[in-house]
Amino acid sequence: MSAIRDRQEVGLVKSSADEHPRSALRAINRTTTSTQQFDVGFSFPVYFTRQLFDPANNVLLDVVNRLESGRRHRVFFVVDENVQRAIPGLTDEIRMYLSEFDRSMELLREPLVVPGGEASKNDFENVIDVMRHLNDVAIDRHSFVVVIGGGAVLDMVCFASAIAHRGIRTIRVPTTVLSQADSGVGVKNGVNLFGKKNFAGTFVPPFAVINDVRFLETLPRRDKIAGLAESVKVALIRDREFFEFLEANVDGLTAADPELLSIQIRRCAELHVRHIGTSGDPFELGSARPLDFGHWAAHKLESMTNNRLRHGEAVAIGMALDLIYSGLAGYLSEARVERALSLLEGLGFQLWDAALDQTGPDGRLAVLAGISEFREHLGGTLHITLIREIGYGFEVNEMREELVSDAIGRLASRSVRASVDAR
Repeated sequence: MSAIRDRQEVGLVKSSADEHPRSALRAINRTTTSTQQFDVGFSFPVYFTRQLFDPANNVLLDVVNRLESGRRHRVFFVVDENVQRAIPGLTDEIRMYLSEFDRSMELLREPLVVPGGEASKNDFENVIDVMRHLNDVAIDRHSFVVVIGGGAVLDMVCFASAIAHRGIRTIRVPTTVLSQADSGVGVKNGVNLFGKKNFAGTFVPPFAVINDVRFLETLPRRDKIAGLAESVKVALIRDREFFEFLEANVDGLTAADPELLSIQIRRCAELHVRHIGTSGDPFELGSARPLDFGHWAAHKLESMTNNRLRHGEAVAIGMALDLIYSGLAGYLSEARVERALSLLEGLGFQLWDAALDQTGPDGRLAVLAGISEFREHLGGTLHITLIREIGYGFEVNEMREELVSDAIGRLASRSVRASVDAR
């Protein structure tokens, strides 16, 4: 009976009231609606391991066999040039690993090495190049792309594999503190266009994420420190105990103690994945982006400095700005503001950059344009996460420019005092 009602609703079944030709014509011409709703479930594992390409390590083998065991899987590798430079024998390790498990995995071609860092996201030709190689090897949707690199390379390659054949299974192997703790375990990808961060991109969960602590050992100290910014961020908005762990281990973290780095990466990744899985809005169909605390200014600063600032460094400045703003607006006590700023400085972050002083033709601080750009990226309504208490973030829908300018002034004064004290 319900099926008949559904067909009547869209004008496919003629009722007794519509037997007259004119009545039938009116029924055909009236506006009708048919709505279909369906849910799609996603799941992906996040592994923490060491020496991924040691033949004694079965993690990658288990990943490709996760849904379909007993077949030979076609695999294409893309490697960040910075990782290749740090580990010259990496492609040989990949080749030997797949030959060890030749019955389960076929290496489609020698690993493709792509530009590293944010430059990989600034040139759309890099996306085309990855897709060209995928086409050349006749890759299919049940094959695998394994991307090994920092967050920017993961973003670019995962975007390419997301739009090739409307989606190819992608395994992420993040190689930086930042990507292992944050971006690499998320569901977003993208590239920069028109001077805007991640203007082109999609929401596509990875098939799996494999964090190999071995890759962290090759990082410069600057990148190890920069990666800590996202841990401070998620601790400030989600987990007071994690914040206290970071405070208690400042010296070890700045010395890049492997065990402490692994602990903070795992906790940050867990909090990130938990938010994605339980927020009710994993693909950000709404406007809120609570995990982007400090990011409205960070994204603008990255663009203004032509990526001279690492993402983590820009996020640290953006968080400092929003922490001071939270204090000026009466949301957060001055003692809490100082405590959070001290942690960032203790971890080695510089909380001032000359770009904050840049002005536009109208004399307005250039970084303030980041607010309107963030609003545009969110869909037209501004949603900014601020701090009411350490471990507790909340959302506002406006940023008062005079207070933002005041916060920038206070950051400048703090930087001057720090320079004087250091002499």
